[in-house]
Amino acid sequence: MTTILQGPHQGTATAHGEEALRPLLDALRLVLPFDAAALLRRTGTTLRPLACIGLTEEVIGHRFEPERHPRLARLLASATPLRFDADCALPDPYDGLIDGQPDLLPVHDCMGARLHVDGRVWGLLTLDALTPGAFAAITPAQLAAWVAQVEGGLAALDKRVPVAVPAGMPPVIHAVDRPSITPRRELLGRSAAMRHLREEIAIVAPSDLSVLILGETGVGKELVAQRLHADSVRRDAPLVLINCAALPEHLAESELFGHRRGAYTGATQDRLGKFELAHGGTLLLDEIGELPLAMQAKLLRVLQNGEIQRPGDDRPRRVDVRVLAATHRDLRADIAQGRFRSDLYHRLGAYPLHVPTLRERGRDVLALAGAFLEEMQHRLGTRALRLTPLAKEALLAHVWPGNVRELEHVISRAALRARAQHPDHPGRSARWISIDTQHLGLGSEALSAASKPDLASAPPTGGTHAPTVPPHLGLREATEAFQRDWLREALTRHAGNQAAVAREAGMHRSNLFRLLRRLGV
Repeated sequence: MTTILQGPHQGTATAHGEEALRPLLDALRLVLPFDAAALLRRTGTTLRPLACIGLTEEVIGHRFEPERHPRLARLLASATPLRFDADCALPDPYDGLIDGQPDLLPVHDCMGARLHVDGRVWGLLTLDALTPGAFAAITPAQLAAWVAQVEGGLAALDKRVPVAVPAGMPPVIHAVDRPSITPRRELLGRSAAMRHLREEIAIVAPSDLSVLILGETGVGKELVAQRLHADSVRRDAPLVLINCAALPEHLAESELFGHRRGAYTGATQDRLGKFELAHGGTLLLDEIGELPLAMQAKLLRVLQNGEIQRPGDDRPRRVDVRVLAATHRDLRADIAQGRFRSDLYHRLGAYPLHVPTLRERGRDVLALAGAFLEEMQHRLGTRALRLTPLAKEALLAHVWPGNVRELEHVISRAALRARAQHPDHPGRSARWISIDTQHLGLGSEALSAASKPDLASAPPTGGTHAPTVPPHLGLREATEAFQRDWLREALTRHAGNQAAVAREAGMHRSNLFRLLRRLGV
């Protein structure tokens, strides 16, 4: 079964969201001359940014392993706050990730501290500046006092009011009460669609209701199932996954319910099915819409009675399993056409969850790209991988028919191409590898085309002449000037119809609207 995952679960309290933690950084900004600050929560051996100021959007998708980031490792190991020299040779984890800069720039001044709540290590506070010597006038005592104020704010946030759950659901068991089994990746994103999905997961996960996970191919339905299991009272029991689309019809019953020796030709020994393997835990029936009708009837009986019967065995066996199902199909249409049982649909869909497409998630694409770049950086054992501003625009402009899975593949290929073109060499550029539009290979996007100087003089599709770009401008300014002129001419040609302009530009209408607003068109 292919595992399709994506990026972070936004937790509660000890893992308060960005909205709750951001004021702590805003208060520091009044007294400290930093360009960027972050609160990183320690989970196991990983540091996860929960709130940031002055850092690019993809930082939220990064997961920092201290063993790979020596400055973070030193901060974690130090009992007192630290300030690194401006000429410190240790690479900074935020090099090239300072927001609002026309180019990728290195961090010069860095300081930070280990944070404690109730005597336990909570994580790290990091502060960075682009100007050498920006923190020179700050004394260790001053820094320690401000760190203590942040720790006090974290402790106050941790004294939260328990969240009420709907009637009939067992109480939520918080992660501090027992060990957590968490997915390798998390549900990442600040978009309204992802916030709503996380809220829905928080409501239904503690219950035993069946959940039907709906969404296009590549949106991360399996990750949602993992999150539901990890946040449930069954989290310490197995999560068993089975791909119904890959089940041969003559073996489906054996795969789900097992069999006794001799039940079939070739059944030389007893076998446990997926329901028994998941006893006490959770079973995910992926691509449930592909299950043959005959098996749908047998599955319905199991869901109704809580009993299975192995082929070749006269004795029914009780199973305690929470069932999740996932599909990219329109099951209502399948019911109308006689391909799916309506009674099974209603049994499985006690609580349906829609997983949004990447098209619905706006700027979440940058946070997801950051998570995938961090993974590729560790996988390749290379320097930091950084997206250029033009590459970010190209990612935002793309329509993403393949959703998160397509984005992951694009980022992986881009990382390989960029590394091949940027061998190690001394100097500032050795601190990271830049990923630009040509590495992404998105080709048809207007921004990707506009980022190439040799195409800047080409006439727009359907136009009469090329927009003129003053020769004295830099590449970024020239690109924006080209885009601005192209868009104005396209709007004139289409009498202001933005949908028609979006089709001509090869981008989603919402992305076109954001581009028009950013460029002041």
